[in-house]
Amino acid sequence: MTLGALILIDIQEGFDDPVWGTRNNPEAEANAARLLSHWRAQDAPVFHIQHLSTTAGSPLNPDGGLIALKSMVAPRDGEPVLTKHVNSAFIGTRLEKLLQKQGVEQVTICGLTTPHCVSTTTRMAANLGFSATLVHDACATFAGNADNSWRTGAAMTAEEIHISALDQLNGEFAAVTSTDQVLA
Repeated sequence: MTLGALILIDIQEGFDDPVWGTRNNPEAEANAARLLSHWRAQDAPVFHIQHLSTTAGSPLNPDGGLIALKSMVAPRDGEPVLTKHVNSAFIGTRLEKLLQKQGVEQVTICGLTTPHCVSTTTRMAANLGFSATLVHDACATFAGNADNSWRTGAAMTAEEIHISALDQLNGEFAAVTSTDQVLA
């Protein structure tokens, strides 16, 4: 059985900036690194996605200097790094064409952040006909500092947002699983 491709989404230094708020799953990057090591050992396709925000002042804007992929998941020579300016790794990139060219039918997805770029990419992967696996403990999100004045009741924690995003994807768009289950 082939592993398919590993897609690592936006695991960038800019997400260490406190502007994002409280974060869940501090082990996400370490788990993504474990997946990456496994894919490399199997000589399976790996794609690194890098978000380049067009929003002035964003930690992910190239002017902010925090756009680098984190060292524990840094690409090696020959591993494509696709840059994007929107939530989906498929929009404005060559990702779909590169996957098709390599005959990839199955993708395993991890990265930052679960309800944003990870969710959007996972949904699009499924809509484009790829079988998707989403590795929940190799993803993370933030509670954020957004204006939630429209809502009644307490704001959700980062973990609640993470779980909610995963629940919405599991079954219809992806099989949600753990790093250990993927590596078994």
